[in-house]
Amino acid sequence: MDKISLFKTLLIVQTIGLLTYTFFAIQTDGVDLFSVFVKNVFSLNWSGQFNLDFMCYLLLSGLWIMWRNKFNNKSILLGLVAMVLGIVLFAPYILWLTYKEKGDITRVVIGNR
Repeated sequence: MDKISLFKTLLIVQTIGLLTYTFFAIQTDGVDLFSVFVKNVFSLNWSGQFNLDFMCYLLLSGLWIMWRNKFNNKSILLGLVAMVLGIVLFAPYILWLTYKEKGDITRVVIGNR
């Protein structure tokens, strides 16, 4: 299996895995993610540290999507949604880019620049 195929497989596994985990989390705790997230951040413990770190990652991934697509309206919307949905949107987006850019990882990362 070549490297790009392995990468695509990773993206698919991450997406399916997180969607499955999300299904069970909703069954257990409901859909009130944000109050749990904020409560953890303000707890000043390792769970909160992880959530704050993850929030920074989400912000950077959303900004990268916007930057890669030259901050057009569609990319701003997509970036904002990615900041909320995380890997559930980000992994399929990267997977789509690998097909669109025919496996050229440089074009996947920087787009048409």
